[in-house]
Amino acid sequence: MDVTALPELYGHLNNVLSEYPKEARRLFHGRGRCWPGLEQLTVDWLNGQLLVSLFRDQEESFQTALKQMLVELSQSELWLKLEANSIILHHRDREGSPVEIIWGELSDTQQIIENGLKYQLDLGRKQNSGLFLDMRLGRDWVQKNAEGKKVLNLFAYTCGFSVAAMAGGADQIVNLDMARAALERGRLNHRLNNHELNQVKFLGHDLFKSWGKVRKLGPYDLIIIDPPSFQKGSFVLSRDYKKILRRLPDMLEEGGEVLACLNDPKLDCEFLISEMKIEAPELRFVERLPNPEEFKDIDSEAALKVLLFNA
Repeated sequence: MDVTALPELYGHLNNVLSEYPKEARRLFHGRGRCWPGLEQLTVDWLNGQLLVSLFRDQEESFQTALKQMLVELSQSELWLKLEANSIILHHRDREGSPVEIIWGELSDTQQIIENGLKYQLDLGRKQNSGLFLDMRLGRDWVQKNAEGKKVLNLFAYTCGFSVAAMAGGADQIVNLDMARAALERGRLNHRLNNHELNQVKFLGHDLFKSWGKVRKLGPYDLIIIDPPSFQKGSFVLSRDYKKILRRLPDMLEEGGEVLACLNDPKLDCEFLISEMKIEAPELRFVERLPNPEEFKDIDSEAALKVLLFNA
C-alpha cells in the first residue's frame, strides 16, 4: 500500500464520522479497490469502537504512519464528540489475528446494533468478529420477508439471519452449522433481542451427513445458504455448492424462496444461476439483492453476491 494515500483516508474518516453513525457500519472499504494505495485496509464503526483492519502485513513505515494518523484522529475535536471507547488495529494476516490498542480500552466482547437488532462480537481472538457487515441488506431483506414462515438457515455461523428472521415474525427457524461455539453465540444473539428460543433450533452438524434430519424438520418457506468459500476438510464452494442446490426442491414448500449467497471473488453470479438451472431447474432466478453502498467495489462481480430464487 501507499503511505501517501493516508491523508485521503483521514479526510474520509472525518467526513463520515461527522454524521455520527448510530449503528454499526463499514466506514472505509479499501478492499473494493476504489481507493488506490489502500486496497488492504478497512475501517468499521462498532458502536463506539473504531476497528481498523489490515488484510496483509505492511512495511513498518506504513504501519507507523497509519498509527500516527489514528492517534491524531483520537485527539481531534470531532473524535471527542463521538463518546467513543477505543481505536483498534487488527492484523488479520498475522498468526492469531492479533489486535493493537491505539487509543482507549478493548473489552473482551462488544455489542453492536444493526437495523435495530443487537449482536455480540468477539474481537481480538479470530479473523472474523461474529457478524459480516456486508450482509446487512440481506439480513434486512430477511427481516422484512420472514413473517409467518419456517426458515432454514444453512452455514448459520452466529445466526445473524436467524435473529433477523425472528425479528421479522418467522414462525420457526432451523440453524445448522458445524461450529457449535458459533451457534452458542447465536443463542446469545437471540437472547440479547428477547427472542423466544422455543421457536429456534440450533443443529451443530455436518450438513452433508444430516440431510435426513434437515428434511424431516421441513418443508421450509425460506432457505438461506451462506457458505464459506473454503472450509478445510468439509466444504469447497466451487465443488460442493451444487450438492446443496440439488436438495432444495425436496425441502421447499410450494412457492418457497431461496436466498443463495456467494462471497468468492473468483466466481460471478452466472456461476450460481447456471448451477441452479442444472441442479434445481424448478427454481427460478428472481433478482440479486444490492450490497450496502459503503461496500462499493470496482468489480461488482467480485463483491458479495446475494441471489433470490423462488419455486
